[in-house]
Amino acid sequence: MKLSHMDNINTPSTPGKFKMEKPNYNHRFRWHYSYLAKLTFWSFVFMGLIFIFFFKSPPTSNPSSISSDLSRRSLKTRSWGGPDWEKRVKSSSKIRSKSGFSVLVTGAAGFVGTHVSAALKRRGDGVLGLDNFNDYYDPALKRARQSLLERSGIFIVEGDINDAALLKKLFEVVHFTHVMHLAAQAGVRYAMQNPNSYIHSNIAGFVNLLEICKNVNPQPAIVWASSSSVYGLNTKVPFSEKDRTDQPASLYAATKKAGEEIAHTYNHIYGLSLTGLRFFTVYGPWGRPDMAYFFFTKDILKGKSIPVFESANHGTVARDFTYIDDVVKGCLGALDTAEKSTGSGGKKRGAAQLRVFNLGNTSPVPVSDLVSILEKLLKVKAKRRTMKLPRNGDVPFTHANISLAQREFGYKPTTDLHTGLKKFVRWYVSYYGSGKKSDH
Repeated sequence: MKLSHMDNINTPSTPGKFKMEKPNYNHRFRWHYSYLAKLTFWSFVFMGLIFIFFFKSPPTSNPSSISSDLSRRSLKTRSWGGPDWEKRVKSSSKIRSKSGFSVLVTGAAGFVGTHVSAALKRRGDGVLGLDNFNDYYDPALKRARQSLLERSGIFIVEGDINDAALLKKLFEVVHFTHVMHLAAQAGVRYAMQNPNSYIHSNIAGFVNLLEICKNVNPQPAIVWASSSSVYGLNTKVPFSEKDRTDQPASLYAATKKAGEEIAHTYNHIYGLSLTGLRFFTVYGPWGRPDMAYFFFTKDILKGKSIPVFESANHGTVARDFTYIDDVVKGCLGALDTAEKSTGSGGKKRGAAQLRVFNLGNTSPVPVSDLVSILEKLLKVKAKRRTMKLPRNGDVPFTHANISLAQREFGYKPTTDLHTGLKKFVRWYVSYYGSGKKSDH
């Protein structure tokens, strides 16, 4: 409540003309007493309203407020520690092959995290997952991924990357050789509703992880997920790692760009080996429900209309769709070629490796073609609503130049969109059936 709202307080009016007469002190005392009594009364009313407004107000429906609340609560993780817990952590992290790594995978219950964790485990690496299982999208899907990984012997610790005590404990129990940092707040459009969650995860969380990594001995090599969104409003195609990335079109892109600058800082000062991967529209089985190919499938099956965006002057909106198996190969290639960090106990001992790579498919496909492929695979005609591309952070096109990743670790995507979507649809129908689960 602003002070101007108190302008209606009853105060004595300005005195008129005074006659030169002997003052009446009795009357003046009564007048001041009445004024002080009223002032005291309205002061208590004002303080009472403040108390009600700030301390008794109902819970807000503002998503940002809810998220900041969730962010605070996420640090209060489920109980961890103790002999049984440490035994599970060590068992999951145990290296099974002669030349294997011990890898901490953050965001392990996420889409890319699940596939990468499973691939690492299959080849004999020790893998420990970390995930906070937030509700950005249906947590039941994340729990299903968790069950999938547990059957492979992968333990996912439930916790937040902002929880320094938890991270420190994990590095005390296991000497990780590598960190695959995939935990992040994803999505371009959601940043307009809940900006704080992006700062919490993509910046604060990343810094917290780097702080822990810089101080452990030996320091792990770190591979982390950046994004093709960093290219923002860049119009030069295909996007190359040398192109400008100083024009982000969304807060999500800005936080990922900030992550790249933060990585440079920790590499320069502390000798951490850091490799950033710019993912280009990853899709496939066990994917994210907020992605277009996913909710298009759901809505087509339910007979609902789907929005198909077009850019200015009826231009085509296209994406460099990259199948999950190809992205996983790129992640493992980056991990395998990551050099050791050069620092020790927070001090740099020599120059350390710093890299960034595009992981795309190099073949942009119009979103309208994506819908046509889904129609054929689902054998259902889509109800299309052609709409102008909104100013919510989306860009008209993405197109990756992958020559650097090809040269450094032999990255070569082999899955076209039709083949990849066929595998996704097969999984979707087997998992959701009629699609009713995806409404939860």
